[in-house]
Amino acid sequence: MGQLPTSVRRSIMLVRALVAWGVLATALTVLLRDELVVAWARGNQAAQEVLDEGGLEALKSSSIRIPGFAALTVTFLVVYAALVLVLVAFLRGGHPWSRVVLTATAAFTSFAIAVGLWRAQPPLFVGLGVVALGLNAALVWFLWREDTGRFLHEDVPAAEALSQG
Repeated sequence: MGQLPTSVRRSIMLVRALVAWGVLATALTVLLRDELVVAWARGNQAAQEVLDEGGLEALKSSSIRIPGFAALTVTFLVVYAALVLVLVAFLRGGHPWSRVVLTATAAFTSFAIAVGLWRAQPPLFVGLGVVALGLNAALVWFLWREDTGRFLHEDVPAAEALSQG
């Protein structure tokens, strides 16, 4: 990454930080599943009644379908990580469209996180969501810096060789 502008290097570091954040959030989702189920039940009247009457075990053994938080989070992490790591390769290669797609990905994930923050969640997950929103905002800011734009619009040497040859 020695020849890349600072803003591109920082964008790449932020993408890596977001993937690491995703790994942490996924691990915590698996480890703290019960806390997420209790928080989810607060927003579901039938689940709340079962939880109030018989506790978490009663809710788990009831006919109420509890969301698969872990499966959803693992799937999202795998898809997200694969997408952004491929996009980083294109960004590093100077492809201008990669900046647009990375920006759209940051916007989509920020929207999904914001929707999640609207629901009742354990405080740890609220904090994680706020951190991710900040990381996504910083990523977009660095992606659209002037030096990133100059880097992405420079002619590639192969194109110059073709026009001279």
